[in-house]
Amino acid sequence: MSIDAGSIVIVNFPGAKGIKRRPAIVISTNIYHTTRPDVICSVITSQTASATAPSDYILQDWSTAGLNKESAFRAFIVTLPAQNILSIVGKVSNRDWKEIQKRLLLAVSIK
Repeated sequence: MSIDAGSIVIVNFPGAKGIKRRPAIVISTNIYHTTRPDVICSVITSQTASATAPSDYILQDWSTAGLNKESAFRAFIVTLPAQNILSIVGKVSNRDWKEIQKRLLLAVSIK
């Protein structure tokens, strides 16, 4: 299974209220994937009304990314074993990926 940054995957995502099967976006790179047995993901939520933080982003092209309803990226980041990815449902558009990268820069200090 080839997983790239920007892929939308289905995982059992650990959260504040336990583990929930849900879509997530892969944010780790191909270089990371060739050297590590895990994948770094961030949550995708359909609760768009609550996606109001500066690091949240409502996907513009959610349908073409393989999602069933309007969804938002949240900078809730986890590292999971690659075998925890249950399926790949699509990939975010270039415009959505650029906006997600901007939100990641707001959430994580890498400068």
